[in-house]
Amino acid sequence: MITDAYSTASDPIITPESCIGPQRHIADTCIVTFSDVIMQSVLDAWPCETVGRIRTCGGVTPVYTLSHRRRTLAVLQAHVGSAMAASDVIETNWLTGASRFIVFGSCGCLDQDAARGRYILPTAAYRDEGMSYHYAPPADYIEMPGAAVTAKVFDAAGIPYVLGKTWTTDAFYRELRHQMIQRRAEGCLAVDMEAAGLQAVCDFHGFSLYCFLMAGDVLDQPKWDVGNLSLANHHLENFHIALKIAEQLEAAS
Repeated sequence: MITDAYSTASDPIITPESCIGPQRHIADTCIVTFSDVIMQSVLDAWPCETVGRIRTCGGVTPVYTLSHRRRTLAVLQAHVGSAMAASDVIETNWLTGASRFIVFGSCGCLDQDAARGRYILPTAAYRDEGMSYHYAPPADYIEMPGAAVTAKVFDAAGIPYVLGKTWTTDAFYRELRHQMIQRRAEGCLAVDMEAAGLQAVCDFHGFSLYCFLMAGDVLDQPKWDVGNLSLANHHLENFHIALKIAEQLEAAS
């Protein structure tokens, strides 16, 4: 059973060191986007340096650094989906030393009344994916403690938000209506594809995760509404919000 996957009884066969080589330490904080549009805008606006590469049979994903207020930050365009995004975080830590990860992206809205006009800061994620069960003991939800820090940054900047749970599933074509109703009844405001796996990996390795979501499509309607999905995926202001969080984390370190 997938819920029996987590174990600390033996050592892993494959390690980041065996794939990448010695670990480097050139940044403490990494900003993670899933958007190629945002990533290209960052590359156009900042003098970024390629400091590593995540290699898969599908291609090469560069890991960058940029200088912001005399601090070096890592920047990554992660792959979509819990397993790939969480693995990207592990490899980015190995390539840069970053142990604080600020992740933003789009989500499906499960409660328009609560989330309309606001960002969603996940406080816990329903583990309807596979990655987290290899990195954390079995449970329905995993807590996301970084929401408290993220909320303080949003408060200081006057950015509207709502705190609530998210439902993480990679199987977006199997987001069933009765499941949506159940998750919403449990307090889930959103459905996403990465949060639970990212949090489990970060907890396991001692990293910190700070996540915020922008609602795009809408699921709490009789018929699926694509809504503002493109805007939520590629809204450049989200990167600037991530920079504000990075500033707070770097100042506190």
